This record gives sequence, C-alpha cells and structure tokens, in this order.
Amino acid sequence: MRMSRVAVTCVAVLATIGLTTSTAHAAEWGSSAKFATWSDGAYTVRNNVWGSGVGPQSIWANSHGNWGVWADHPNTGGVKSYPHSARAINSPISALGDLSSEFDVTVPNSGAYATAYDIWVDNHSHEIMLWMNQHGAVGPIGSRVATVDVGGHTWNVHRGTNGSNEVFSFVRQGDTTAATVDIDSVMSWLVGQGWLDAQSSVGEVQFGFEVTSSSGGLDFVTNDYSVTPG
Repeated sequence: MRMSRVAVTCVAVLATIGLTTSTAHAAEWGSSAKFATWSDGAYTVRNNVWGSGVGPQSIWANSHGNWGVWADHPNTGGVKSYPHSARAINSPISALGDLSSEFDVTVPNSGAYATAYDIWVDNHSHEIMLWMNQHGAVGPIGSRVATVDVGGHTWNVHRGTNGSNEVFSFVRQGDTTAATVDIDSVMSWLVGQGWLDAQSSVGEVQFGFEVTSSSGGLDFVTNDYSVTPG
C-alpha cells in the first residue's frame, strides 16, 4: 500500500447536527480555502475551487507529486473545481526539447470528474487538455476533429472555445490511472496541423482533477507526478 493512502484517516462528523462528513490527512500542508496555494520547489499546488454552486473541498500535500483533495460537490451541472499541481515551463514550442510528464493517481468509482493535464499557451490564449481518465457525465469542449497516436497514447481530439480562449482536448482512448506522456510530441503535432505556431510559448503544465460532482464526499489522490523539461 502506498504511503499516501496510509496517511489518509477519515473523520466522521455527526450528521444529526447537520455537519458534512470530511477527511483529514497527516500531511506537510493542507487547507480548505477555495484558492489555497502551496509551493514546492519549481511546482505550485492549488486547491482551485472556482465553479458555481460548489460544496466544501479540502486539499493536502506532502510534495508536488504526493497530494490530494477531499471534495463534496453537489450533483449539478458545470465544473466545480480543478485542484492541481503545476510547473511553469515558459518556453516556445520549438525549444521544448523532450518535455514529458508522468503520473500515478487513485480515483473514486463514483462522481463525475476527469483526471487531466491543463497546458496553457500564449498567456492563456490557448488551452490544451490531456484527459487521462474520465468518469460520469463529463465531456470535452467543442467537437471531435481527429483521432491520433501521439505522445505515447491514442486520443480523440476535440476543438472548441470556452468564450475566452481556444481549447484543444485530447481524450485518451481507454482510461488509465498511471502513465508517461510525451508532451513535446503533442505540442508539435498541434503545430503540424497549423493550429499553433512553433513560436507559441508554453506557460504552465498543470495536472489534477477536474471535478463536476462528488456528492457525499470523495477522495482524489495523486501518488506520483512530475514534469521533466527538455
């Protein structure tokens, strides 16, 4: 059993007094503030509860690669939060080199969520999402425009806009909770399609859980995560 799961202890609060069941973690850092952040070297861990009609969410972290959240968001439409760990790259696509990332997560078998990378380009003008697993009634923005083998995986590619930036969503064919992703190859493929410029600047590579609903309280745990610049 992984140490991150051993560290998780559940604290049941009496429902008869109208309080919510929650989870406590023995960790280096924790917070229930919506926009709580914590730095670990080149990485930033964020709670990032930003949607409407949200419930409580608490985050804990031992490092940028070992962290998680307990979330109790109602079963209503719309993304409620995207807790994540991020590393700034700040490099044009043409100079990324062998930019890659690996992860290992433990996710619930209920609720509606996606485990996903969120990669920001040209000061948030473009958003590239890599959906590694999805559960429940959630789906990417836009319409499907391609199916491609790139970056070590086979994806259904969707293209659309959220009103403020263009979004490219790579939805993996077949869910996985642990993998390595060649991010440089994905970005180069987008350049090859003419959808991004080779001099477009990659900002942060974020990885976490896009939670739509987690009614009753669910745990999302990152056992391992790292980004290796080229």
